[in-house]
Amino acid sequence: MNPTNFLTELKRRNVYRAAVAYGIVAWFLTQLTTQVFPFFEIPNSAVRFVVIALAVGFPIAMLLSWLYELTPEGIVRTEDLQPAQARSIQRASGRILDFIIIGALLLVIAMLIVGRLPFYGRPGESISEKSVAVLPFENLSRDPDNAYFASGVQNEILTRLAKIAALKVISHTSTQQYPSRPGNLREIGRQLGVANVLEGSVQKAADQVHINVQLIRAATDEHLWAESYERKLENIFSIQREVATSVAEALKARLTGAEEQALEQKPTSSPQAYDAYLRGLAFALRPSYYERNTLAAVERFSEAVKLDPKFAVAWAWLARVSALGYSNSAGNDVAALRETAKDAVAKVTQLQPNLGEAFLAQGYFHYYCERNYDAAIASFEKARQLAPKTSDALEALALVSRRKGKWQQSLEYFRQATEIDPRNISLLASYGDTYVELREYSSALKTYDQILEISPDNADALVSKAEIHQMEGNLSEAAMLLSRMRSDPSSEAFVVQIWQRIYERRFADAIAMVSDAITAPDLPSWPKAIYRATLADLKAFTGDTIGARTAWQQLRDEVESSRRQMKEERFGFSVLAAADAALGDQRKALAIVDQVPVDSLNVGVLAYLRARIAIYAGDKDSAIEQLAISAHNPVSGGSGFSASYGDLKLNPVWDTLRGDPRFEKIVASLAPKKGSP
Repeated sequence: MNPTNFLTELKRRNVYRAAVAYGIVAWFLTQLTTQVFPFFEIPNSAVRFVVIALAVGFPIAMLLSWLYELTPEGIVRTEDLQPAQARSIQRASGRILDFIIIGALLLVIAMLIVGRLPFYGRPGESISEKSVAVLPFENLSRDPDNAYFASGVQNEILTRLAKIAALKVISHTSTQQYPSRPGNLREIGRQLGVANVLEGSVQKAADQVHINVQLIRAATDEHLWAESYERKLENIFSIQREVATSVAEALKARLTGAEEQALEQKPTSSPQAYDAYLRGLAFALRPSYYERNTLAAVERFSEAVKLDPKFAVAWAWLARVSALGYSNSAGNDVAALRETAKDAVAKVTQLQPNLGEAFLAQGYFHYYCERNYDAAIASFEKARQLAPKTSDALEALALVSRRKGKWQQSLEYFRQATEIDPRNISLLASYGDTYVELREYSSALKTYDQILEISPDNADALVSKAEIHQMEGNLSEAAMLLSRMRSDPSSEAFVVQIWQRIYERRFADAIAMVSDAITAPDLPSWPKAIYRATLADLKAFTGDTIGARTAWQQLRDEVESSRRQMKEERFGFSVLAAADAALGDQRKALAIVDQVPVDSLNVGVLAYLRARIAIYAGDKDSAIEQLAISAHNPVSGGSGFSASYGDLKLNPVWDTLRGDPRFEKIVASLAPKKGSP
C-alpha cells in the first residue's frame, strides 16, 4: 500500500481521533485510580493492572477503529459499507470522537485545578486513614506547674503510637503549636496531613491521675473512640498502653507481636523517677537552644536515673542533652558534661542495647563529643531502622552529613524529615540554615517563611531572615525585620542587632548596646566573650587604640579563666585567637586555630578567622588568601563571623583591603545573583 494513501485512510477512518481520545481517557483513568485506590486501601497491584490493561488495549482499540464503524444499525465492518455511506458515517463518528476528546480534556483540566487547591492536601501525597496527630493535652490540675505532666503524658502516648508501624504519627514538635481543644480540626488535619486527631486532658492531684482521651476524624468531627481513666500515678503506663492499643484498633491498624511486647514494656517502676523524667522532657523538647533549658534537662534526667538506675530511656535522654550541652560549652563544668554523656551512653547500651533512643544518644555522643562523624552516622542509621516513621534520626543524619561535605544528601534527609514532621519549627530552622550555609538564600527564605506561617512572630525565623539580608548587603530589609524584635543580650537576635549597627557605621550606638550587655546579670560566658570581642573591635573602629587594647586584654584574661574553671580548652577559641592576634601574638593565635578539627562545615569560618588574625597583624596578603578560601566554602558563622557579600562589603574590619583588585574580585564573586530576594 502507498504510505501516503495509508495515512489518508487512517485519517478517513478516524484512527487519529480514536488514538487521541484513547490517550486522554487512559491518562484520566490512570490519575483517577492512583488517587482513589489508596483512599479505599486497594493494593498498588490493582493500579499496576489498570495501567498495563490500558497499555495493552491501545493497539486493540486502534485495530477496531480501523476495521469497524458505529452506525445507526449497530457496529459493522468498514469494508461492508458503500463509499458514500461510509464517508457520512465516518464524519458523524468523527464528531462523536471530537466531543469525547473535548469532554475528556475538560475533566483533565478540572482534575489539575482541583489538585492545586489548598484544601486538596499536599501535592503528591494522599492522606492515610491510619494517620494521627496527638494534640497537646489540656492541664486540668489546680496547680499550673503540673503543665509539664500533661505535656509529658501526651508525648509518651505519641511515642507509643509511633512504635506501631501501620500508623503514621506526627511528632510532638509539630503538634505543640496547636491549642488543646482547637476549633477547626479539618484545617489542622490538612496542615499536618493526617486523617485523625487525638485530644486529651490530664488532671493530677497527689498520686492520683485522671485522663480523658478521644479520637476524632478530622474531616467530619466524628468521634471514633473515647475513654476516661482514673488511676494511681504508678499505673500511668497501663493507661498509655491502653490508649495506644485502642487507637490502633479504632484505625484498624494491626499490631505485630513485637509491637505488642514494646507497648507492654514498663520503663520504670518508680513514680518519682518518672516524674523527674517528665520534667526533664519538658525542658529538652522546648524549641531552639537555650543553655538554661539544657542544664535544667540534665539536672532532671540525672535525678530520674538516680532514683531508678535501670531507667533506660532516661539514661538515653541524659546522654543526649549532656552531649548537646558539651557541644555548646554550657555551664561551669563542661568537661563533666562530656563524662556524663559518655557514662549515660554506656549505661543505656548495657540496659537496652536495641532501644532506638539508645542509638540516637550514642550517635549524638559521637557527633557532639568525639566529632567521630562516621560512627555517628552508623548509630543514626540504626536508630532510623528502628523508627523509620519518625523524623529524629533523619534530622540527625542531615546534621552530620553537612560535616562530611555531603550537602545534597543533607538536604534530602531534611526533605524526608519535614515530610514526616511538616510543622516542626526546629527542624525547619535547621533546614533553612543549611540553605544559608550553601548561600542558597532564596530557598532559605522560603523555609523561614514556612516557619512564620506556623508561628508568625517566631524570633529565630525573623532574625535568620534579617541575617540573610545582611549577607546580601540589603540593610534596609534587615533593619525592618530587626525592628520587630526586642533587645535581649541572651538571644541570638542581639548579635545580629549589634552587627546591623556596625554595618551601618553607627559605632556609638553599638558600643552602648555592647557595654550594657556585658554588665547584664546572669549572662552566660560565651555571649559575654563575644560581646567583649565586639567591643574591642568597635573601640578600634573609632580610633580608640588604648581602649581596644584594654578590651582585648580583659577578654583574654576572662576566657583563660573560664577555660580553667570549665576544664574545657575548646571554650572561646575564636575570640581568644583574635585577642592574641590583636595583642601582637599572631603565631599563638594561629596555633589556637590550627588545633580545631576541620570539617566541611567549619572550613570556611576557620579561614575567615585566619583572615581576621592576618588583618590584626597587618598581613594583607594572607588575609586575602584566607578570604578567598572562606568565600569558596559554605558559610556557617553568621553576621560578622563569616565571608558573605554583605560582610566583606560593609564590615569595617576589611577597610584596609578596599581597592585591592584581589579583594574586590572576592567581593564581586559573592554578589547576589540578579533575581535573588
